[in-house]
Amino acid sequence: MKHFWPVGLFILFVSCKHDPSFVSGDGHTHTHYNLNIPAGLPAMTIPADNPITVEGVALGRRLFYDNILSANNTQNCGSCHQLKNYFVDSNKQFSTGIDHVAGTRNSMPLFNIGYSKKFFWDGGAADLESQVAGPITNPVELHETMANVVAKIQADPLYPSLFKKAFGTDVVSSKLIMQSIAQFERTLISANSKFDQWKRGETSLNEQETRGMNLYLDGNKGDCVHCHGYGSTFTDFEFRNTGLDSIPVDLGRAKITLLKTDEGKFKTPSLRNVEMTAPYMHDGRFTNLRQVLEHYNKNFHYTENLAAELKVVVKNRLTETDIDDIIVFLNTLTDHDAIHNPNFDKP
Repeated sequence: MKHFWPVGLFILFVSCKHDPSFVSGDGHTHTHYNLNIPAGLPAMTIPADNPITVEGVALGRRLFYDNILSANNTQNCGSCHQLKNYFVDSNKQFSTGIDHVAGTRNSMPLFNIGYSKKFFWDGGAADLESQVAGPITNPVELHETMANVVAKIQADPLYPSLFKKAFGTDVVSSKLIMQSIAQFERTLISANSKFDQWKRGETSLNEQETRGMNLYLDGNKGDCVHCHGYGSTFTDFEFRNTGLDSIPVDLGRAKITLLKTDEGKFKTPSLRNVEMTAPYMHDGRFTNLRQVLEHYNKNFHYTENLAAELKVVVKNRLTETDIDDIIVFLNTLTDHDAIHNPNFDKP
């Protein structure tokens, strides 16, 4: 099937043009990757020690989709973060690693990941670069060591020359692997949903979508904006206990901080493309958005660490019609074009 590109997406592609070459701190020539952010998203902070280059993105993209990252050379990052499924693992509650062992947390989408503050459901990685090593070394995911990955990539007939182009050296290292994949991941931008088009004045929201938006914003109804801010990234990236269990089964953020006050807290995900990224919550317990809204409307538990936002809301404040309308609004946050972006796909 042919895909016809809307004007907004065409502009996004064209705007990602390449700036003139420059000589970096390593003394080698690289080409700027002009990450031109579309309207609807804020400027992205890029680490000074890992600027985005055309060569770095190309290398990171190849590595992201290369089975060489796994111990038995059968899986890669894209195995559990599939572009066709909005960078989640289809509709699976838990992904299965190379040893056919399922994990305990749901695969997170990667769109707009460059805006995130901390990474993984529990914030166990401080930055986008360091998170790359997590799935590679996790025994229930790619189950490899960084030392082995470095050795395999160094021995590959193609990769050393690509590292030379990207970083000025053909000596492969864990740091450069992580930096290149992080560069590619920062390019995974999604901001051409109906909501974005409406904000740009290119379309209109219908009556139900407008009602749903107003309910989303209403502090006495949906009250969604405290955690999933209206517009932009649709999240504040903070960690909260949302009362999923009276006693947390998974300690979440507390596994990292070792603080009792963080027990049961998990990262607030973006609602962009949420229609397409079921199942929901850190453990994928909810299969549809109605179940999620019913949880926040009446089913959450008053846990010890319950998010302050939930402590003050009134249960059963939403009618079934209200929930219908909010879901319809959430569906306007789907960027149907992003999954067809060839720059995000396997090279």
